[in-house]
Amino acid sequence: MNKYITIYFLLFAFCGTPCAASNLFFGDPPDAHHPYAVHDRNRPQPAVVVPGAQYGDAPSDAIVLFDGTEASLSNWEHRKADSQRKRDWYVVDGILRPVKGAGYLATKHKFGDVQLHIEWLAPAERSGEGQGRGNSGVFLMETFEIQILDNYDNPTYPDGTAGALYAVMPPAVNALRPYDQWQSYDIIFRRPIVRDGVIVDEGSITVLCNGVVVQDCTPLEGGGTWKTRADPNTLHPDKGSLALQDHGDPVSFRNIWIRPLRPRPIDGGSDGRLSVEATQAKRLQIAAEIRRDAAEMQEGLDQALRLYESLMYAVEPVALQTADAIIKDYLVYLESLDLNKFESEKKNLHDIAKAVIYLNKFSILPEEHFALPQVEALLKRFDLKVER
Repeated sequence: MNKYITIYFLLFAFCGTPCAASNLFFGDPPDAHHPYAVHDRNRPQPAVVVPGAQYGDAPSDAIVLFDGTEASLSNWEHRKADSQRKRDWYVVDGILRPVKGAGYLATKHKFGDVQLHIEWLAPAERSGEGQGRGNSGVFLMETFEIQILDNYDNPTYPDGTAGALYAVMPPAVNALRPYDQWQSYDIIFRRPIVRDGVIVDEGSITVLCNGVVVQDCTPLEGGGTWKTRADPNTLHPDKGSLALQDHGDPVSFRNIWIRPLRPRPIDGGSDGRLSVEATQAKRLQIAAEIRRDAAEMQEGLDQALRLYESLMYAVEPVALQTADAIIKDYLVYLESLDLNKFESEKKNLHDIAKAVIYLNKFSILPEEHFALPQVEALLKRFDLKVER
């Protein structure tokens, strides 16, 4: 039997039908700060989350902190000691309310970076003015307050207006509905990040009031309190409780849910721009996973392309040699074909060419690698073009 026919049958046994295309050899490759290529299929797929049926409804992965039931009070605890607290927050008609003197109510669970949804209603009796009308607040990590206040036709100092990052930044606009209607806050909170006693990211907060952006990635600046600007160099823990303020006004709350957010790259997240060290470690991990898959699950040309794929993340001599041996035999086989017999192999040559040209373009293959001139000659011979 002709040696090229023998090669063909061996490769057909490995590949079966023409080998699956690799979509990897397309966008810019990984670099010193990005472990994945652009448009990388090895990047993890986003988790599936079912959104709420209507705006404000909790999505499927949310932690529901208050759903209108007495049972959901088990998610919370009073901050004022029992000996000093004569009355507790309570639930009535599906609504959570404070009682003057009850003190702050805080979640038992602690959170870092989160998405928070909370709805509130100013007291029906509109007594007082400015800060004395419907005053409360929602505190992220019990430190950073988004002000709650009946500011519908009731001005006060701007950095204490509803939607303000209290004592730090006024809301961009006053987006409140009339006082007798429910208001909603949707909050994206990114906590300060501390490494070795140094703040490497001061954190930020984004707030939508009734669907209108009123804080847009506002720096936390350490937070603020009444009359006081906090020291922005104050060190904060990685997590803290969510707290609701008892300011003496019977502000109502409902539909409170929260979602922990994925870590930022600076905080160990696996996407985006990472440190050189984190990127290198991630690239080695990805390369090892691909090579393991190639060894356990792939054969023939599929295996070779998968091993070539791994070189994008980390070059490893054994992987390169194994892939090269398969590709070298396959190119010899393709060179033996005439135009009529080549038609069924067009797809495989396209995949090989795309991989080799890509790896050569970004200097991932060694200089003077055997495959590129052979691939270029075959493309010209069979009048086949490959996107570069």
